[in-house]
Amino acid sequence: MGFAIQKTLSLLLLIVIGLLLKNKLKSKEHKQAVKTLILTIALPTVIFSALMKLHVQSSLLVLPLLVMLFNLVFLVLLNFTLPWYGIKKGSAEMRTYMMLIPSLAPGLSCFPFITEYLGEEALAKAALADVGNKISVLFLSYMLAMHWFYKYNKQVKHNRKDKIKSLLLDMVNEPINLVMIGALTLLAFNVYMEDLPLFFQDSLSLLGNLMTPLILLFIGIAVIFNLPQFKSIGKLLVFRSGMTFCLSALLIAIAPSMGNTAILLAVVFPQSACSFWPFAHISLVEMMGQKQKEITGKETTPIFNGTLATNILAFSLPFSTIIILSIFSVNQVFPLAFTNAANLLLIGLCFIGVSLLPRMYRLIVKKKNPLEVRKRRLLVAVRKREI
Repeated sequence: MGFAIQKTLSLLLLIVIGLLLKNKLKSKEHKQAVKTLILTIALPTVIFSALMKLHVQSSLLVLPLLVMLFNLVFLVLLNFTLPWYGIKKGSAEMRTYMMLIPSLAPGLSCFPFITEYLGEEALAKAALADVGNKISVLFLSYMLAMHWFYKYNKQVKHNRKDKIKSLLLDMVNEPINLVMIGALTLLAFNVYMEDLPLFFQDSLSLLGNLMTPLILLFIGIAVIFNLPQFKSIGKLLVFRSGMTFCLSALLIAIAPSMGNTAILLAVVFPQSACSFWPFAHISLVEMMGQKQKEITGKETTPIFNGTLATNILAFSLPFSTIIILSIFSVNQVFPLAFTNAANLLLIGLCFIGVSLLPRMYRLIVKKKNPLEVRKRRLLVAVRKREI
């Protein structure tokens, strides 16, 4: 069994262990405690360590810029395409999808395969590209989440200056943002990880090692099985994968001189699972809503669906792992399958078509027999009332 497959199975096993712990850690306080450990210790430590190891070459700065562009393009696409998948425009579910679907978590789902199939040099480039993703998920997603909170909760009194001040204070008070400010300050004075005392480096390493198991255990503990929701998530993950193949094809067509390793990197990196960091912002917004309720005694408008966010994370990891492993496996037998722009475009369009099949089926049935559709809707409504 290859190293990459063993790594994947070990990650999925942690989610299974989390599922087995659901009955032991079923109270809200238990889940909140695990989430607090992740958001205040594990994630900030990993971010600090990653930033302190950065020695950026100017010639490779295009990589994080491309990933940031990918995140932004996907965010815009989702704003127009989500209603086609039955997601109500302007709903908490739509905002949740828009936070998570464009994000990437290559460390969990992609880096082990890059190491195994493409080598250390490709991994270094992928890590640099991930800097652009981190800027998107840590800063841009945070600002978007705060914008939505104030937009849909106008009863929270603030003027524009107060809003900006509040955003800045929230950013400074968050452990993740504090460590980023600290790391960037040290980097400005040319202080890197290797310049720090060895005992401090060891402590960071030990704390950082907590992140992956804690996140995967939390996913298993917090996931709530909801078949209709999983169907909706599955369709959108297939769409995400198909659109990513199309964007990779466009990049390869624009830069045809890329080598096979660079092409495969451009194909597999954006197929990574959804990131946990936007979930951290979602959790922060939910806590802000609870705090506002304690102050005013009034409910705030729900901005996100926390259960949906957890299920997206739970579903996207195995989905992305299967896609990435399939790309590398097929490439060993058919080298042109995922390195040719035309083939990638065709694969992407097929994925998008598959994701739209349930929608097209409903439209056809509705057109052919509208009376039958009305009867079914009436029957569903009656059953809901009986329940």
